[in-house]
Amino acid sequence: MQKKRKVIIVLIVVVIFTTTLILWRSFSAREANSKYHTETVVLGDVKQAVAASGTLNPVILVNVGTQVSGTVQKMYADYNDRVKEKQVLLELDPTLFKAALGQSLAQVNKAKANLDLATANETRGLPLYKQNFISKQDWDQLVQARKVAKADLELATATMAKDRANLNYATIYSPVSGIVVNRTIDVGQTVAASFQTPTLFQIAQDLSKMQIDSSFAEADIGNIRAKQVVNFTVDAYPNRNFSGEVKQIRLNPTTQQNVVTYDVVVTVDNKDGVLLPGMTAYVNIVTAEKKNVMLVPNAALRFKPKHERKEKEHVLLKPGFGTVFKLDNAKLTAITGKVGITDNRNTEFTSEKLHVGDQVVVSQTAENATNTTSTFRLRVF
Repeated sequence: MQKKRKVIIVLIVVVIFTTTLILWRSFSAREANSKYHTETVVLGDVKQAVAASGTLNPVILVNVGTQVSGTVQKMYADYNDRVKEKQVLLELDPTLFKAALGQSLAQVNKAKANLDLATANETRGLPLYKQNFISKQDWDQLVQARKVAKADLELATATMAKDRANLNYATIYSPVSGIVVNRTIDVGQTVAASFQTPTLFQIAQDLSKMQIDSSFAEADIGNIRAKQVVNFTVDAYPNRNFSGEVKQIRLNPTTQQNVVTYDVVVTVDNKDGVLLPGMTAYVNIVTAEKKNVMLVPNAALRFKPKHERKEKEHVLLKPGFGTVFKLDNAKLTAITGKVGITDNRNTEFTSEKLHVGDQVVVSQTAENATNTTSTFRLRVF
């Protein structure tokens, strides 16, 4: 009987101890888990993209100017008007140009009369010179007079051609077919073309095809290629997504405050005409895409436990590798793996020690972050 009682007591003690141990471990695990914020490793798709802002512009924007100065007398085109090639856009006051042309014409007639007289004098003088009735010097003067008269006629003719061209320039024609997107003059305004050609109109040749001129940082430009798909939005239609295609990466850099950017030209189809010149476009270019890969939160790659920060500050990872901390049964395990592309929230991660469904730590609770003891110490209350 005594022996039987001892066995029963031992069994009771074992049961109590085992139960206490299980409860203690469960409580300790819950306490340890509560010290960390975790997220689940998932299998999914990831797209890596670069973003920038740009401006919508017509593919071909023609500046229409004037080669002569004058006062605007008549206008035949306004904002948003559709014009055809060689259509009259405006006329400058032609009074001065007509007067100059008339003066040139008179000079031409005068030069012709002088040439006729000089030619006649040369013709009459030739037999006289041959018969020695006039000297060699007199003959040379007759020939010279005819040559000068001919040169004067050529000069007057050239001046008349110039004045006639100026009169024609007083009428401004459209060089292309398109839409007037801007005009800078009004009737009665004087335009001066003394130093540089002033811009009178801006004509977009075809607004159904537009382009975005966007500025990308040099750190992103290496991932951008021609014909990549581009998604963008504009403030006018915040709930609508538009698409385009990378056409060109211009090699001329722009440097502002030591920041180097490059102009990336994106072609855009604008058949419905909702996109207007000058709109700000928020561009997003997908540079890489992976499907059905293991993904970890970016916060998990940035996380380092306090003891890791102190003890492993000198450990440097190879380029293209990262470390996450797996939480399993209240235990932290550092797992190093190869990182791939990222969408700035999740990153492709490859490691044989990490699997889909595992919990990785993304941060510590405020209480645990200030605790100076080891992360792995468990307390029993």
